[in-house]
Amino acid sequence: MRLTEAQTQAIRQAARQVAGAQARVRVFGSRLDDSAHGGDLDLFLELPEPVENSALLAARLSAKVSRLMHGRKVDVVLSAPNLMHLPIHDVALREGQLL
Repeated sequence: MRLTEAQTQAIRQAARQVAGAQARVRVFGSRLDDSAHGGDLDLFLELPEPVENSALLAARLSAKVSRLMHGRKVDVVLSAPNLMHLPIHDVALREGQLL
């Protein structure tokens, strides 16, 4: 995975600040390929409780992590009991690495 330990901890902390202590975050996509260069950061945020404004939550986490990563583009996919389950959720769960 192309993230330092400090970046991993900062992402985990940002997820908890934005989404609460029960939030779990996974990295998936191109950042898991150690031979690749550049690219965005794909995060999968798992929430045990329903969320009211999922778009705002995703945008807040994306912006916070983007700042931590010096402007790197960050995509956030949310999973919560009240949100529709999409094929990208299966990919993130199957291939993602829990931080």
